[in-house]
Amino acid sequence: MAGSSPPRRQSCQWASPDRSSIIADILVDDRNSEARHKSLLESAKKEHDRVRLEAERVYQQHMQKEEQQRLLEEKQRILEAKRREEERIRLEEHNAAERTRLHALRAKKIELPPTPKEPEPPKAPAPASIPPPVQKVLQAPSLATPINGTTAPQAPPTSTLFGGKKTMITSQLAAHNPFGAPRPAPASQTPATTQAPTAPNTGGSSLGGNATINGASSQTKPGQAAQAAQSAPQPSTPAAPDRYTVIHQNLKILRKFMIDQAKANKALKGRMGDMRREIRKCVGQLTGGVGANRIQQASIINLLREAMGNQVGSAPMDPSTFILEPRNPVQGALHNEHQLPSLFLYLLNIFAKATISQFINEAGARPETADPVGVCIAFVFSDPEFLWRGASLIDILMAKFRIVCPVLFGYRGNEKTEQGRARLGWWKDDGRWVGDQQHMDRMTGLGAGFAAVSLRKFANSKKDNPYPPRHYWAAMARIVNTPPAEMSNTQCVVLRSMIQNFEQKFVEFYGTAAIVALRMCLVDFPARAPQKTPAVGSLEVLGQVLKRDAGLHL
Repeated sequence: MAGSSPPRRQSCQWASPDRSSIIADILVDDRNSEARHKSLLESAKKEHDRVRLEAERVYQQHMQKEEQQRLLEEKQRILEAKRREEERIRLEEHNAAERTRLHALRAKKIELPPTPKEPEPPKAPAPASIPPPVQKVLQAPSLATPINGTTAPQAPPTSTLFGGKKTMITSQLAAHNPFGAPRPAPASQTPATTQAPTAPNTGGSSLGGNATINGASSQTKPGQAAQAAQSAPQPSTPAAPDRYTVIHQNLKILRKFMIDQAKANKALKGRMGDMRREIRKCVGQLTGGVGANRIQQASIINLLREAMGNQVGSAPMDPSTFILEPRNPVQGALHNEHQLPSLFLYLLNIFAKATISQFINEAGARPETADPVGVCIAFVFSDPEFLWRGASLIDILMAKFRIVCPVLFGYRGNEKTEQGRARLGWWKDDGRWVGDQQHMDRMTGLGAGFAAVSLRKFANSKKDNPYPPRHYWAAMARIVNTPPAEMSNTQCVVLRSMIQNFEQKFVEFYGTAAIVALRMCLVDFPARAPQKTPAVGSLEVLGQVLKRDAGLHL
């Protein structure tokens, strides 16, 4: 007990002989006699035997206790091993049962009902007087075809198509941007409306303002035009493919061209493969700290500089096939020539493709990982050594965005139809559409990636922003201005991922106007949705989260 005196020591196990008796024995007269010595020896022997027997008894007890302790520990080890084995068997049985259920689910197939075919719009016969090249453009497949009778969206802003009659497909959504005024079109280009692409008037038949199609004049008064539209069905004329799609096809041609070069040039083949793998590896590692990301950026820059130097002798190529608008030489530009090394353009394509894959694979699950990739993209495409005639080649990256995430560029569609899914960028794996969750994860990563690219601040940099924030505003306007009947879950998911984690940068660029835009995106837009799906609800939830965490009252 604390504070008490220590216990008294117990007496010895064996009592000491009586000292008085010992002294008396010593003082007797016959203490040196033989009998006395024998008596003392016998007494000592008896005491020795007694002590030895007692020691043996204590030793035996000690050995018995140790044996019992050893047996107890052995039993505990056996019980612990038994418990571990039982746990292992239980886990293996559970895994085997789960694997059996997984195989059963994989073997189970459900026949999907056939997708209803959409009525094809009546085809308008080509005017007899239109030249063959223009007629071929009008017969090209178009992404502006109406779906389920709904109004087809405007095509995104593009430049004139090279190599033929100039046609400009723009979007009226740019008018909603109070900060980034659209660039004026040249006098030879016509602003895009809902009309079909125009063609020069040949032989009295034109697709311009006073066009006559199949003998019927289109120069009528507004009232007569509305009455004619109600009384007779109007055939939809397919529009020419947008410029981003053309760039994407040209990039495929570039890849095949590089493969053909590599077959004839062994040095190019080896180095090109090494550079391609190194760029993909560097982009895949853009998820660490600032220092690690700068190392990866420097590696990519060095590879592109080597390709620009054309040390392995790749053939030159015209970069104008990979940009939206034609460019003239700019005084003081580093590269004003009409050709660049094809290896450099090929590696820019590889870099763009790797960043898109990074957005899909990493940012889909963790949208915050899109920002370091966006920093690297801005760093590479704004480098003065990689500009052509004073401007960047970021159209290569945007062409890929246009293919994998069309809603950023104003395209809409019905997610329940084959054509609608194709228009929304729904991916196919082995010829079959991927699941809903996988599609939404892809769109989440791509929306966050687009925001990471277009919301970069260059105020304190001597470089020019390769993709200014006005493109972010325009993409947001294209989604928000969708009629309620044409809204889709894909648009809601992309819009949410564009805003989440990037609302502060958006407000820094546009101030009060950004807050008004956020209200339209997170309050007004979901309120107009005909169905309150989880994707629509996620926009409203994001608005509440911004109010709670950032104090942003919408």
